Amino acid sequence: MINSSEELEVGQEAPDFTLTDATGATRTLSELRGTPAIVYFYPAAFTPGCTTEACDFRDNLGAFQSAGYVVLGISPDPASRLAEFADAEQLSFPLLSDEDAATAKAWGAWGQKTVNGRTFDGVIRSTIVVDAEGVVSAVEYNVDPNGHVARLREALAVGSGGSE
Repeated sequence: MINSSEELEVGQEAPDFTLTDATGATRTLSELRGTPAIVYFYPAAFTPGCTTEACDFRDNLGAFQSAGYVVLGISPDPASRLAEFADAEQLSFPLLSDEDAATAKAWGAWGQKTVNGRTFDGVIRSTIVVDAEGVVSAVEYNVDPNGHVARLREALAVGSGGSE
């Protein structure tokens, strides 16, 4: 098994990445300089927790955008699977494919987990907020998808807005 990756900490520069999104376009963190970003890692498209979380971000996207944030979802799914997920759930924010989990590992979102009694290495549901200069301003690992977005909005003092 691969050892858990080292978690990021507030005040640390977020590692850059180059990933393909659901449309086939290449995305990097560095292209977002000047804009704060909410980067969340999830294990797999179409699973119950991941769908709950993605739809919660979708339903609150207007509020995050009104506060100046962009939202990016990252999983080890191939881009074609992410396109299906985005279409099925009407997700209008970028979903990025991290098939080799290199970005998840660099961001501390990879490690040992147990699901249904089976222990394995995989993506640990995580949310990292990066400020406009590329520095980590908030981080949460082992996220519970139920109510996570509401807790994040409260922590970031993001009011209502958009498609609520």
